[in-house]
Amino acid sequence: MRNTVVLLCVMFTLLSCQHQPPKEEHKMVYSIASPSASTQLEVFLDEQGQVFYEYSFDNKRIISKSQLGFKLHSLSGLTRDFEVMSVARNEHAETWEQPWGEQRLIANNYQQLTLFLQQKDEQHRRLNIEFRVFDDGLGFRYVFPEQPNLSSFEVSQELTQFNVAKDLQAWWTPAQAGNQYEYLYQNTNVSDVDLVHTPLTLIADDYALSIHEAALHDFSTMNIQQNEGTLNASLVPWSPENEVKAKVKAPFNTPWRTISVAKTETELLTSYITLNLNEPNKLGDVSWIKPGKFVGIWWELHLELGSWKQGDNHGATTANTKKYIDFAAKHGIDGVLVEGWNEGWDGEWFNHGGGAFNFTKAYPDYDLHEVNRYAQEKGVYIVGHHETGSAIDNYDAQLADAYSLLAEKGMKAVKSGYVETGEILTSGQYHHGQYFVQHVDRVTQMAADKKIMLVAHETIKDTGERRTYPNLMSREVARGQEYDAWATDGGNPPNHTTILPFTRMLSGPMDFTPGVFELSLPTRPNNQVNTTLAKQLALYVVLYSPMQMVSDLPENYEKHLDAFQFIKDVAVDWETTQIVDGKIGEFIVTARQQRDSENWFVGTITNEQPRQVSIDFSFLEAGKTYQARIYRDAVDANYKTNPGAYVIEERTIQAGDKLEFALAAGGGLAISLLR
Repeated sequence: MRNTVVLLCVMFTLLSCQHQPPKEEHKMVYSIASPSASTQLEVFLDEQGQVFYEYSFDNKRIISKSQLGFKLHSLSGLTRDFEVMSVARNEHAETWEQPWGEQRLIANNYQQLTLFLQQKDEQHRRLNIEFRVFDDGLGFRYVFPEQPNLSSFEVSQELTQFNVAKDLQAWWTPAQAGNQYEYLYQNTNVSDVDLVHTPLTLIADDYALSIHEAALHDFSTMNIQQNEGTLNASLVPWSPENEVKAKVKAPFNTPWRTISVAKTETELLTSYITLNLNEPNKLGDVSWIKPGKFVGIWWELHLELGSWKQGDNHGATTANTKKYIDFAAKHGIDGVLVEGWNEGWDGEWFNHGGGAFNFTKAYPDYDLHEVNRYAQEKGVYIVGHHETGSAIDNYDAQLADAYSLLAEKGMKAVKSGYVETGEILTSGQYHHGQYFVQHVDRVTQMAADKKIMLVAHETIKDTGERRTYPNLMSREVARGQEYDAWATDGGNPPNHTTILPFTRMLSGPMDFTPGVFELSLPTRPNNQVNTTLAKQLALYVVLYSPMQMVSDLPENYEKHLDAFQFIKDVAVDWETTQIVDGKIGEFIVTARQQRDSENWFVGTITNEQPRQVSIDFSFLEAGKTYQARIYRDAVDANYKTNPGAYVIEERTIQAGDKLEFALAAGGGLAISLLR
């Protein structure tokens, strides 16, 4: 009995419950540090009972006094009059394994602080706030416990602030601006930021940070609104006619609000806070999920060599698909994407006309059974395609049948699309609001039930859900390579891909669709791909995706089989990733080790400026020699005037070697290091 009493006393002390308040409660400040004390958090209440936090890194205050809380629709807000009823503290340390990813083993170590808050009025409404403090960042979320006076309610505003230094350099794209996430990045001072997407990357002289969110489920997407130098959470509304941002039924946890921090912007790229804040795999055995590469009927459509709609120029025919299947089988490529195979493409499907899409009925010139039979005979699978035109109610109504068909025909993966001409769905809600997030959750679950891998375009941003649902492979959610074919500004500028790793890709894998070899685009005289061919190879390492598209036409690869060898060799699943060097908007050097292999691959790209890069190969295992095949820009290569000029060299490389390489304007370098 005495031992039981002692144990209970220890438990109550650890929980810091209201009968044993911590010393700092007397001054209403609660402090906690990360496992190595490299970051520190302070949470406190002011005299009005408002909740604030401050956050420090490397003994510098990087987030100054910032408010927390909510305004509610038709109810008094969860903004003030709070008191701390109890406090819980605990620590967590584990290393977990991704079934696939850029890093096989991930350390998940943090200190956690939870405040149990209650308002002082007669309703005594309760709100808990959970903070997890990592050595490389902070995550926090709001928890609405089950309670009689706050069961079902509507959020009109989230009050979360991120009060950063006003002279930080911000890298951002606009939010709710009509074209989803597909914009070129802007670089301004924080004070010139307006309403922007996350991840939002902020650079100081001696540190870098990224603001984002994790585990976005059944809630509205969080954007960031700048106001007088302060960054504020801005939830996407339910619809234009309604000020409601989210509809909540307690008990409920919001997504995590995240701040990743490092001494340099390159270190941000190997922070895995977003993944760590998601729940572990819910699918059980995921051995059916296989990263891979795919070719497909796609780029020819963007070049207007074929069309999505029916007619003499229809791209998705049985004969044309078999041509791609033959090419994939010949070169060991896993899948073949077919766009435009199904009914619904003939009208203005992109202008709120997506309700005509049928996801089980093929056009007459596409023999669904024969194509899949032929693919399986050749050891290849078809990647299905579901363009919705953002008519998500039409897609929802067909989900079960559509995914049953994919499974029945052996189509192991599907690419989905939500193209629209604005931010409003055909059903009237905002594209990135709670209604759409709920839809995406349904699609992910349906795909998992049918054992289908997902590659999603124009969907919600990645917030680490791939840890929980590993079938959620990759997304676009940024301006991809398709813009090179038809954008009125001439295509993506060379610096675009030197920005993406430090911004969009902090959230997760991207289906950028690299691999174009015919860079001048003869059928598109006003456009070109603004890279060299060597840079296209390097993108397979720099821009991570477990499902990589081999995007060009088969005949263009047949002309350059020596360069195509890198695409055949490069891995899509990794043991570890190291960012050797880089500067946002200028260049990056990325090295990745192939999973279950001693092989490494290196990718280096530059912006419009030619440059010399020095690569230190100390990441290789000491005492071993690697056969390096180097794909580099030729001396006269230039993304504008001579993009296709490349040189291939072979040599041996060991750990500790330091080599200099010249990158052309808009150029790159790809190296395979094979054992």
